[in-house]
Amino acid sequence: MTNTHSFEAIVTAMFDCVPDPMVRLGPNGILLEQNEEAEAMFGTWAQGRSYVTLFRQPTLAQAIEQVLQSGVSSEAEFIQTSTAGAERFIVRITALPEANLGIVLHFEDVTHLTEVEEMRRDFVANVSHELRSPLTAILGFIETLRGPAAKDPAAQSRFLQIMQDEAQRMNRLIGDLLSLSRVESQQRQRPDQVIDVMHVVSRVQAALRPLVEESGCQVMIQRPDDVSTELRGDSDQLTQVFRNLIENALKYGGQNKTVTIKMRHEMGQGSLKGRLLCVDVIDQGEGIDPLHIPRLTERFYRVDNHRSRAMGGTGLGLAIVKHIVQRHRGRLKITSEQGKGSCFSVILPSE
Repeated sequence: MTNTHSFEAIVTAMFDCVPDPMVRLGPNGILLEQNEEAEAMFGTWAQGRSYVTLFRQPTLAQAIEQVLQSGVSSEAEFIQTSTAGAERFIVRITALPEANLGIVLHFEDVTHLTEVEEMRRDFVANVSHELRSPLTAILGFIETLRGPAAKDPAAQSRFLQIMQDEAQRMNRLIGDLLSLSRVESQQRQRPDQVIDVMHVVSRVQAALRPLVEESGCQVMIQRPDDVSTELRGDSDQLTQVFRNLIENALKYGGQNKTVTIKMRHEMGQGSLKGRLLCVDVIDQGEGIDPLHIPRLTERFYRVDNHRSRAMGGTGLGLAIVKHIVQRHRGRLKITSEQGKGSCFSVILPSE
């Protein structure tokens, strides 16, 4: 009897220490004990009830029954649904035959792992699709050049130009994939070099001069004298950020419009504290439907697939921008008004 009580005390102590939901069922399948996490999940009414009424999912119920009968530990999946969505758990079912105490169920939340796996599958599928399209076009034109167009110089020149465009599209995609991978691998390492964001933006403006002239647009930088633009950052990565944002503003803002870059300070709130440097890239384009704004930084998300591809977009630019800004412990804010234009704000700690 003493050994039974000692073993039961150990199980109870374990319940208090483990941060995951845990319950103990008696040999007859009645819930005898649950920790606070399990109580929050199933409610106090679960005490004294049979697993048959508690867990109305056949896979878990069958696994519990087998462990109660055989004494051999097992595991099963359990899905908890609520207004917030579905949570997935791996339930490890351990028999306690030493003192005839029944079985213990340990619920491990694997919702995040499941979401990550789904994101990985979606990412691979998207990359495969994005690469397959230009590759299929190139292979098709190679076949045409070997056949019907073999003796047609005009057709050859036209097809070779298309093949070059598609190859460059693949090259841009691979470059962006590598860039995204590098940024993600450095996510935990905040840059520690002191740089001047004004110099970064000025260099980007100079590099984009051919595109500015082609679009007939003007790029105006507004920086008050009392705004300091020095901070800790990675010059190359922030160049990538502002090149992407300014290039998008020129491409999607419309011909003969003005792209304005405003630099200002504001005091942080919440997770971003202290003095912040805000760089707003403002265009005069058509604006973006509010439904699209929360998803703009998702990989391969495009508001207009055809238009984006026609302009050379890979669907990864804003995802890269978001990760670079996060590496700098900053935030990317997007606001837009249809018919008036959009504002992409890069908000960075400046202290």
